[in-house]
Amino acid sequence: MDIQALLQERQEKDAFFKSHPYSPLTPEQQALFTHLDYFDPNPALDLILEAEEFTEKSNVKMQTSTGEIRWYQKWGKLSFEVEGQTVELTLFFSPEQGYFFLPFMDATSGVESYSAGRYLDPEWLGGGRFHVNFNIAYSPYCAFNEPASLAMQAGREPRTWTCPIPPQENRLKVAIRAGEKQPNGEWAEH
Repeated sequence: MDIQALLQERQEKDAFFKSHPYSPLTPEQQALFTHLDYFDPNPALDLILEAEEFTEKSNVKMQTSTGEIRWYQKWGKLSFEVEGQTVELTLFFSPEQGYFFLPFMDATSGVESYSAGRYLDPEWLGGGRFHVNFNIAYSPYCAFNEPASLAMQAGREPRTWTCPIPPQENRLKVAIRAGEKQPNGEWAEH
């Protein structure tokens, strides 16, 4: 794992959140924003994994934070070890968007990381192998939603992101202490 590249990527993401017009933050949040919080880099959670590809790839509905439905294909299973425990996550594929998607919740959800889970977009290496780096696990944009009451007080339409909720099979009892932590600071409260 290239820790310098990871730290550089985090700085670039902070710059995007702070000043880019497509940032998920409101202008008020951007004015107060300093940085996202992250777990320390963890080389043990930067993995090359062989997926157990499903013979039959069923299309499944995934509920979102706003009640909408998104369709994904159940592509396969990823097995790996965290703190001496073997765990499994289901890997999804979005035929519409053409990318692999790994939504998950873990023992840090709602305590150290965003309560509705985090996401990864594993890199397909070919032949059923994937680069799964939990150090780049990110919170969905829903983590940065402005409360509707604050938006209306400021005379704005509430900004609501729609984010898939990790399915039951991707809710781990073990802690994945890598990637983004829960939004924190004065900017997160606006």
